[in-house]
Amino acid sequence: MKRKANISPYQLLILVFGCFVTLGTILLKLPFATTKSISWIDALFTATSASTVTGLGVVDTEKTFTLFGELVITFLIQFGGLGIMSFAILVFIMLGKKIGIKERILVQQALNQNSIGGVIKLVKNLFIISFLVEFIAMIFLSIRWVPEYGFGRGVYLSFFHAISAYNNAGFSLFSDNLIRYVGDPLINIVVSLLFIIGGIGFTVLADIWQKKSFKKLSLHSKIMLVGTLLLNFIAMFFIFTLEYNNPNTLGGLHSLSDKLWASYFQATSPRTAGFNSVDISQLDHSTIFLMIILMFVGAGSGSTGGGIKLTTFMVIILGVISFLKGRREIEIANRSISENFIFRSLAISTIALIFISIAVFILSITEKADFIKILFEVISAFGTVGLSMGFTASLSVIGKLIIVFIMFLGKIGPLTLALSLAKPVNSRIKYPNEDILTG
Repeated sequence: MKRKANISPYQLLILVFGCFVTLGTILLKLPFATTKSISWIDALFTATSASTVTGLGVVDTEKTFTLFGELVITFLIQFGGLGIMSFAILVFIMLGKKIGIKERILVQQALNQNSIGGVIKLVKNLFIISFLVEFIAMIFLSIRWVPEYGFGRGVYLSFFHAISAYNNAGFSLFSDNLIRYVGDPLINIVVSLLFIIGGIGFTVLADIWQKKSFKKLSLHSKIMLVGTLLLNFIAMFFIFTLEYNNPNTLGGLHSLSDKLWASYFQATSPRTAGFNSVDISQLDHSTIFLMIILMFVGAGSGSTGGGIKLTTFMVIILGVISFLKGRREIEIANRSISENFIFRSLAISTIALIFISIAVFILSITEKADFIKILFEVISAFGTVGLSMGFTASLSVIGKLIIVFIMFLGKIGPLTLALSLAKPVNSRIKYPNEDILTG
């Protein structure tokens, strides 16, 4: 008898997602998907960018793809954002199939949950909330775009951008992204609310949906909501201050309201959204560095966004504070966080920094570009953000493959990749302790 291949949930998750990207690549390479022929590497790059809901592009989406190609991208964004395994569970539910323990474990890993308990209910809530939010947003965007572009085109633009924004993809059917709407309150509010809601995380959305009271929310939900509000406010303040006199960004805008809208939008977008209402390449280096930090931190765990995740960042910061205070555990809101989560957060951040460093090193050799542009591009790919300093289209073949891998890594998560390669050790042997010098 042949032995069955022992594939871990982490490996199966990567395999399924890899097949999904491959299918997207083939569909985008079809002759009727594009207005002009594109290379296989460009099709792979676009499919990966859409599936990982990143938004980086080596070609102009509006000018390169036909309606079929744009719908393929929309399909990849929706499936990639909400999760392939989540859609598989939805099909199982609709067909009345029994959902076994293996399927539940896969959904648990895909949605980054701590246990398999309640994952099916979470998937149901995920689709109800997501489709409802996207539909409402499409109606509001139609109010702006139907009068401007006609009913058919206006509704289609609203449909595409609602899905792209909610899933934090950053793909736009406008060549200048959303720069032309820099001071438009409706576009700014609807699009930003979409990627903020999508970036908070499905667990938090389901928690809010069920409990409807901040006091009753879980600690995770409270950290995500407070942390998101705090980071967005701080980022907006610094962007407004740093760019106020920059003639190529905020300084070139005539009214104070336009400057405030632009500051707000650019402050919230780096948390994995990828939309921009000013030219990113014209931002001051101090603002660029701030965005790099925001992109690395990313969105919420179990969300449509990437990055190391806001809760991971918060656990590390709180861990440092607790160490300096001489405490062995992290204490927050009358709750303590165990050492396992501290180690997990450190592992995620360290693995991410290792891969990012390797990618930046290789691109520094293969690409003719400033270091800040290379670093920005890699962090944007890892955070599945999609913001660019205008460097993406000029990437070499090797550069494109490196960014494809980093986008893939950012979507599945550095820890998932590491665990898929690591061999589990079930040893109960405990060795004697010995101190080493640190610091």
